Amino acid sequence: MDIKRFNKDSSPDELLLSLNQEAVVIIEDLVSVNKVQAINNELKPYLEYCNSGKSEFSGLSTKRIGALIARSPSCRELATNPLIKIILDGFLGPFCDDYQINLTQAVSIGPKEKPQILHRDRGMYGGFIPRKIEPLLGSVWAITEFTKENGATQVVPGSHTWDKNKEPLPEEIAYAEMKPGSVLLYTGTVLHGGGENLTNSSRLGTFIHYSLSWLRQQENQYLSCPIEIAKTLDPELRSLMGYSRAGYVLGYFSSPNDEDNLELVSPEELFGQKSKYDDFVSPKELVEKSS
Repeated sequence: MDIKRFNKDSSPDELLLSLNQEAVVIIEDLVSVNKVQAINNELKPYLEYCNSGKSEFSGLSTKRIGALIARSPSCRELATNPLIKIILDGFLGPFCDDYQINLTQAVSIGPKEKPQILHRDRGMYGGFIPRKIEPLLGSVWAITEFTKENGATQVVPGSHTWDKNKEPLPEEIAYAEMKPGSVLLYTGTVLHGGGENLTNSSRLGTFIHYSLSWLRQQENQYLSCPIEIAKTLDPELRSLMGYSRAGYVLGYFSSPNDEDNLELVSPEELFGQKSKYDDFVSPKELVEKSS
């Protein structure tokens, strides 16, 4: 089984069509080797300090770190990549007013790591979201080369339409072999898992996953990247992290500091901005959305 491959000049419509049909695509060479090297350098100190996982699911020989927006300026550019955002508009856009970053994670699969159990990311929300709604889109950026031998992500194309109890045959499992700078996109409903590393070297990828803005984020972005750092970020990225109102009423706040004079306002006001929803609050529209 193969994963369909595209490049940075491919039509977003073709990418979306393939993503909807098979729930997985690879976009080759989307960012430069220099950008990949910068990410590697920015994450290296944190990975060296980090311990390996404590369970078979997280990987007993795998290192995982989060808070990539706070820790890696270069990862911020991945999060807002223009082509990825066009795909998000078409894929998650039909199910929400806005989408958001769900998690950021660097995953270094170490030598002799076992394959991760195949799973669907939507499982984190239990069985409460019907299959006709896709809650998630994941992106895995290759920072080192991904090969079948060193732990390239396993994916089962088309399994997003399967019965939840169906198990794939070995020949139905594809491996996201990629050069550094390429990215794997996969949906929250497709079966996937980390690969087995049969080599003596680690395989490093950065994960930036997105979800519908009306769902709780897997990684709490406000704690992983607090206001002191968020205020230095580009407003587009800050909004994508959730420092914004999602729809007409989701996400407002009141400042505990009386001197701020911020009462029941949009998070954007912390940074001297207005929410795009400030001028469009309509009780009639709210009633229509809920009916």
